[in-house]
Amino acid sequence: MVERGSFTSVIGRNGSGKSTLAKNINALLLPTGGTVVVGGYDTRREETIWEIRRMAGMVFQNPDNQLVSAVVEDDVAFGPENLGLPREEIRARVQSSLAAVDMLEQRKMAPHLLSGGQKQRIAIAGVVAMKPDLVILDEPTAMLDPEGRGEVLAIAKQLHREGITILLITHFMEETVDSDRVVIMDEGRIVLDGTPEEVYGRADEIRAYGLRLPFAVEVADELRARGVAVRAGVLREEELLEEVLRLCPSR
Repeated sequence: MVERGSFTSVIGRNGSGKSTLAKNINALLLPTGGTVVVGGYDTRREETIWEIRRMAGMVFQNPDNQLVSAVVEDDVAFGPENLGLPREEIRARVQSSLAAVDMLEQRKMAPHLLSGGQKQRIAIAGVVAMKPDLVILDEPTAMLDPEGRGEVLAIAKQLHREGITILLITHFMEETVDSDRVVIMDEGRIVLDGTPEEVYGRADEIRAYGLRLPFAVEVADELRARGVAVRAGVLREEELLEEVLRLCPSR
């Protein structure tokens, strides 16, 4: 389902099965039917479960529930230490992971002194320090303010540019428009699947599943319904502004 190197977003109403899917990929849950394969490993095989969890790192919704140490760099080192890595390797991983989330200057700070967005970036650094192939972000911005959401989403995009596969689970539709692929779930099933342009081009179906469209998509769809010739495929606010300026040129 999730292709190596891709940025896939999964959305759906509460109870649609998004987090259950994520936990099955990370082997925190085992499938009650069918098979989940991660990197060639069946998640039901106990002997490979820790390799699966190293390959598929997971960041949860509440950053406070993921931090285990009183110092930022010790928290990021926790995972590599449990892998039994040499001290020099752990130190190098901590430094590179904190640099990747732009938190190196805060490495000696206590996590409780950080903002929500910074805490979530530390949680992501802890996962990155394990050198996963896939980072699963399970509603990582749900408890953050707009600034914190922007910070976390920017880090996710940067990690993707560096070659890490990203699976983003979110209920903020605007967070999905830069994805390679958008998957919509309902009652444990995938009901829509495609590029953002393909999925958000099916506005009536999305509304039927109790979801709101991204703001720019919603406005563009409403304008078209009123006879305004807004082009198809508008996803972002800046694209919507360009269309408005094109249709209403200054005199």
